[in-house]
Amino acid sequence: MRATPIVKWAGGKGQLLPRYARYLPDPGSYDAYLEPFVGGGALFFYLAPSLRGKFVWLNDNNTELINLYRVIAADPEPLIERLREYRDGHSREQYYRVRAAEPQDPVERAARLLYLNKTCYNGLYRVNSRGQFNVPMGRYGKPAILDEPALRSAHRVFRDLDVAFSAGDFEEAAQTVQRRGIRRAFVYFDPPYQPISETAYFTAYTSDGFSEDDQLRLAALARRLKDGGHLVMVSNSYHALIRELYEGFTLIPVQANRAINSRADGRGAIYEYLILGYPGGSQGPARPPGRRCVSPPG
Repeated sequence: MRATPIVKWAGGKGQLLPRYARYLPDPGSYDAYLEPFVGGGALFFYLAPSLRGKFVWLNDNNTELINLYRVIAADPEPLIERLREYRDGHSREQYYRVRAAEPQDPVERAARLLYLNKTCYNGLYRVNSRGQFNVPMGRYGKPAILDEPALRSAHRVFRDLDVAFSAGDFEEAAQTVQRRGIRRAFVYFDPPYQPISETAYFTAYTSDGFSEDDQLRLAALARRLKDGGHLVMVSNSYHALIRELYEGFTLIPVQANRAINSRADGRGAIYEYLILGYPGGSQGPARPPGRRCVSPPG
């Protein structure tokens, strides 16, 4: 069984992988893979069979998500057993009791995150100013709380690859490249998107959010890595600021379907950018065909 993402994550790239495939660099052209905003890890799991023998670094600012990956990498069986208990006792009362809990044990934290992720509204991860998860329970007949084959497949991927995990700011990517003496890395940035408008729905990974200044920092880092000979790919919204920040890169409009938006007219087919800092694939236009499309939610 090929490993796939084990969490539902806002802005996940699973649906876009067939469109991204033509633009991915040859696996033989780099010796490390870095993903500073790993989220659900759709691209990582897609690339996993070609990453053997390479250093892999997965980072996210969401400490609970990285804890989950570390638990799965170490041993998924205690997590599976705890999720089985959650599955068998699932109810509205249990959901809000688990949501309010603040466990310290790594396995309990991992089980809590997965349980909430599979049963909350739309799989959102949202916290309040105090860092407390506050998404209401979703309406699912039989939520997929426990997927044993998926968890064990993810464990095998982590076990078989040279994977390092960290929970922190994305700029650690540059330090990782320097510290490891990496000759040529493939770095994929999938940050929280630049909102298209003031009314666009925007979900932060953490209570700190992701500001326009962060977008500027990210673009500057992508340019430094590109100029240093590394292979850089970025996903972001179809927005004038993004076109300006990534001048000199190849910007490819990619159509996607996004269901998470606070307004009904903000759901459906949208365009977003796939940004390349290396030659590859068909060099598409910076603007999509002249048809109306919905702004991406981020």
